[in-house]
Amino acid sequence: MFKKYHFFLVLAFVYIGGDLEAQDQHFSQFYASPLTLNPALTGAFNGSYRFGMNYRDQGRSLVEVPYSTISAAIDVRFGLDSRRRARRDKAGVGMVFYNDRSQSVNFFTNYIGVSGAFHKALSKNEDQYLSIGFQGGVGQRNVNYDNFSFDDQFDGSSNFDLPSGEVLPENNFSYSDLATGINYSYTPEGRIGFYLGAGLHHILEPQISFYTLAEEPGTSLLYRKYTAHIGLKIPVGNKVEFSPRALAYFQGPHTAYNGGANLRFEFGSKDNAAFHIGGWGRLTTNVASTISLDSAVFFTGLEFNSFLVGFSYDAKLLSISTGGRSQGALEFSITYIGNYDNSADLMCPAF
Repeated sequence: MFKKYHFFLVLAFVYIGGDLEAQDQHFSQFYASPLTLNPALTGAFNGSYRFGMNYRDQGRSLVEVPYSTISAAIDVRFGLDSRRRARRDKAGVGMVFYNDRSQSVNFFTNYIGVSGAFHKALSKNEDQYLSIGFQGGVGQRNVNYDNFSFDDQFDGSSNFDLPSGEVLPENNFSYSDLATGINYSYTPEGRIGFYLGAGLHHILEPQISFYTLAEEPGTSLLYRKYTAHIGLKIPVGNKVEFSPRALAYFQGPHTAYNGGANLRFEFGSKDNAAFHIGGWGRLTTNVASTISLDSAVFFTGLEFNSFLVGFSYDAKLLSISTGGRSQGALEFSITYIGNYDNSADLMCPAF
């Protein structure tokens, strides 16, 4: 019955037409995946271009191959100061791709999107920016039915090798998607700065069921997701920064609240390296409005020249616990910023 167990497990992650239809991908290191967090963060960095990758997996003790999410993004930033204005506005364009997969049953969700953002300078010394961004993309879902087994295939002994009478829908479909967001950053040199943003994702609320409306009455929508995030940068001496941060998102009947802090320690004679350590917690509510501590996240990261590398672990991931076994999630991120200017104040935090 192992394949049948896999079938129900993948439904627990992303059911094709039920109550979990509103759930979305997410990263604990949310600032390390800026284009999935908020389109307004496109081009919000100090350099010419940025390339980043994120990997997250969970459910290692439940299946042979864990459920995983992979994201890759590239964006570029350029100035809009051809008239030599005192306040130098910026703009950014980028592309993001992510893939959710349960490889045990070959269930995949893919998305590719194009982002653009305008960053309005609000001060002459360029330590305040108001940004607005948009993103448009195409999503695709696919499942391989060959890996599923059903009750009517049981031969009465030990195998599931009889023909099945299940009527299954087409195993592949695509949908269009839109998102927008705003962000404000204030990063004065040597003083307390902060970042404040909000996003609206899945504006079109696309259908995400494998069944058509005629085959499955009612709706199977990817609900609109509303996000709000804030982060502070508090200098503690010359080489240390304390960074409290929070993220909340609301999607249909599901909500999540993330809160915690990072510490950043600079080292090296040229201030080109830093070590990060931190942690935060995540509270969630489900369709029954039950509030639970979904996970406690532990994080460490390293900056060196133009590279940023982060590792995190989500402990006690209650939403997919089974049989009394609480599962965790591993996450890894790496970012490279071309022509990075580490003497400037960041328009967007790392990790």
